[in-house]
Amino acid sequence: MLILAGDIGGTSTRLAYFDTADGKLTPVVEDRFSSRDAGGLEEIVGRFAREHGLKAERACFGIAGPVRQGTVKTPNLPWSVDACELARGLGLGEVQLINDLEANAYGIDALLPEDFAVLNPGCPDPAGPIAVVSAGTGLGEVLAYWDGSVHRPLPSEGGHADFAPRNELETALLLHLRSEHGRVSTERVVSGPGLYNIYRFLRDAGHFRETPAVAEAMRQGDRSAAIAKAALAGECTLCDKALDLFVSLYGAEAGNVALRVLATGGIYLGGGIAPKIIERLKGPGFMLAFCAKGRLSPLLENVPVRVILNDRTALFGAARCAMCHKTE
Repeated sequence: MLILAGDIGGTSTRLAYFDTADGKLTPVVEDRFSSRDAGGLEEIVGRFAREHGLKAERACFGIAGPVRQGTVKTPNLPWSVDACELARGLGLGEVQLINDLEANAYGIDALLPEDFAVLNPGCPDPAGPIAVVSAGTGLGEVLAYWDGSVHRPLPSEGGHADFAPRNELETALLLHLRSEHGRVSTERVVSGPGLYNIYRFLRDAGHFRETPAVAEAMRQGDRSAAIAKAALAGECTLCDKALDLFVSLYGAEAGNVALRVLATGGIYLGGGIAPKIIERLKGPGFMLAFCAKGRLSPLLENVPVRVILNDRTALFGAARCAMCHKTE
């Protein structure tokens, strides 16, 4: 059986055909596209299918956004995606649309030990719930429960829940962002754009001065990437402090998720940011914030925390979802 799978994010869209001979997923052809340069997912999928001339029997796409009755309006792209339209374009009876974090959860079981970096070994319960918290273009979250044989994901839009500051500095950050956006979600601070929001707050509040080199780098390209690069290189105090606060906020939110779902099976950090700042995540800031939950701190200390290093996890997860899906 030939499966078409996709991992669709606010920045890039990755598509692949997989062969499922012998019950294994074997990539046949794979490509990556800029999401922002396309008018919609149908355009990208149609182009990919025409280029390779392959006919899939099943298709599943993990997409950043809440999926309702086979449709999704992407929060970080001006797209409206409809599973029925995709199915018609591909000549299939149906196409599955699932949340991209749901796809990540499906993909975790396909990974090897070397696909993870361990932040906290903890005491994992193999039958316990797990959760994925992914900071990238946005903040995605998903939990998965053990059904007796595999972990079954339950989609979530927890990244859009309210941002809860923990101290005076974070309260000032909240007020700063509230003046711009009204309501402030956690995604406003724990995401790529969130790192830039933190940077602007620390700069505009007069805490630290902006360096000309970083200002120019932000004008030339990805602002959040420029901030992280300067921070990791030790070239800018403002960037360094912004990244430290970002890491702490990321840890605090991951700890909140672990409490909400009692993730005794582990917390996994997905998305494109974590692997790029892995050395900072391995420092004390992340786990201190993760575990700082008062009387429940000992519980959090035993929760395993791992960073997903394989950037094809959601792609394989979407393919696994399609492979396991039973049509009527």
